[in-house]
Amino acid sequence: MALSNNVIGAINFLGILLAIPIIGTGIWLISDPENSCIKILQWPVIIIGALTLIVALAGFVGGFWRNAPLLIFYLIGMLIMIILLACLVVFVFMVTNRGSGHPAPSRAYLEYRLDSFSGFLRRRVNGPFKWAVIKNCLSSTSICPELNQTYTTAQDFFNAPLSPIQTGCCKPPTACGYTFINPTFWISPIDTAADMDCLAWNNDQTQLCYSCESCKAGLLASVSRQWRKANIILIVTLIALICVYLIGCCAFRNAKTEEIFRKYKQGYT
Repeated sequence: MALSNNVIGAINFLGILLAIPIIGTGIWLISDPENSCIKILQWPVIIIGALTLIVALAGFVGGFWRNAPLLIFYLIGMLIMIILLACLVVFVFMVTNRGSGHPAPSRAYLEYRLDSFSGFLRRRVNGPFKWAVIKNCLSSTSICPELNQTYTTAQDFFNAPLSPIQTGCCKPPTACGYTFINPTFWISPIDTAADMDCLAWNNDQTQLCYSCESCKAGLLASVSRQWRKANIILIVTLIALICVYLIGCCAFRNAKTEEIFRKYKQGYT
């Protein structure tokens, strides 16, 4: 029985270790500089990771100290955590599998349209108050100003691997036909009716295209890109948690079987 308890405790220690990448993923999403102006689902990830850590600790203690109530709490709690994490993984996949960019003529970067994203993501940036807060945050970052230090000629800029936020917020849409002066200063549009954002562009360095629909789209594209990366980590962790949980269930069942068999033998001796 002691050996079985030690095995259960060791298995549950793996659960403690697997909680770390979940929490780390949430912290990484919160600290990402490009997406620091919008918070979508980061805290649920951290909360699930923290609860998984608590449940795994309970199983670890219960395994080594033969505490049946703690082990039962672990089995029920970890099952709930696995279900919650699986639901989160599926949800993230569903809301981020849309919104791919489209190439602009003679440009290396992609441009994005707001209507190509899921309704859930669009609701995170729609609304005057919501976007006013996000816009003020974006305009206070160095995301756009740093382009002027990096690219001095039009051709260098057009061949640059710009991020979605930079393509949507720091310059006017390509279809407008603005003339490049520097990455955040453009003049003489050819067709202001080509895109609804053509008239929204402003050379004021605190305005730029922060009021454009393309800026909202670029922000959501950046969020989606980071969440797809995070989802890979969460999927791998979920699979590992399921394996650890199943092994733990088998070890717990074997331990109970050994205990019952031991009591049965004692009853006949």
